[in-house]
Amino acid sequence: MNREDFILTKNILRIFLDKLLVFPLWVKQIIYLRLYQNLTAYLSEDFIELKEDAIFHLYIPVLTFLGRTELSEKKGGYDSNIYNFLANAAEGLTILEVSMNNFWTMEEVAKYFIFCLEQNYIKVPEVVHIEAMAGFMSGKFRTGEYFKRIGKINVDQLEQVIIKQSESIKSGSRLKIAEIMISLGFITEKDTSSLLVIKEESKKRFILDSGIVPHEAAPSNGQDLKACQEQIAKLTEQNTLLKDRLSKILAFVKKQ
Repeated sequence: MNREDFILTKNILRIFLDKLLVFPLWVKQIIYLRLYQNLTAYLSEDFIELKEDAIFHLYIPVLTFLGRTELSEKKGGYDSNIYNFLANAAEGLTILEVSMNNFWTMEEVAKYFIFCLEQNYIKVPEVVHIEAMAGFMSGKFRTGEYFKRIGKINVDQLEQVIIKQSESIKSGSRLKIAEIMISLGFITEKDTSSLLVIKEESKKRFILDSGIVPHEAAPSNGQDLKACQEQIAKLTEQNTLLKDRLSKILAFVKKQ
């Protein structure tokens, strides 16, 4: 795949979103209301109202000097996925684009992200929510550690929770960390359920078919219309090939 094809492929979602923005206001209002109703059914306001720079899948990893060197020399001899992740970061892709470009789940991307962070191949994000969510999705951080890292609870409160959990184990009740934090009023039940939903959703693979990208009004220039149609056809062909490739990979993995 040459660089032009690569850029087209990774931008399918962006093209989709950009075209939604040209819809009439009354259509966008309906879409917004349906999405908001769906999100509020699963997520607490804290997660819904996160600013763009605090959302893990919109984050753009930045390579360190050590990361650029490893990508170039590959002295670590890591799995090819690590180098694909570093290469995508070098291209300036967001975590979401990295996921879609490689057919990875968000959980898989989070694991590569945390590994590269621990090896000092990428810079530590300025916003604490990024590493916290990556750590939780990857399984490195538990619920209590996640909420501590984003400032929802402090160290003393977490220690209090751990002591109470230890006491519950001795008494035979074996309360979970989240249950204790809720009972103490540190977090809400919706906070916990939101995090668990995000964790479960991170295991899903997502492929956006260019065939469902909405069409705008036809360009006034015939040449522009032709170019637009050619681009859509090219994206459709690429996605068909990519889906076939993914199916073969998954079939091979199942046999193993």
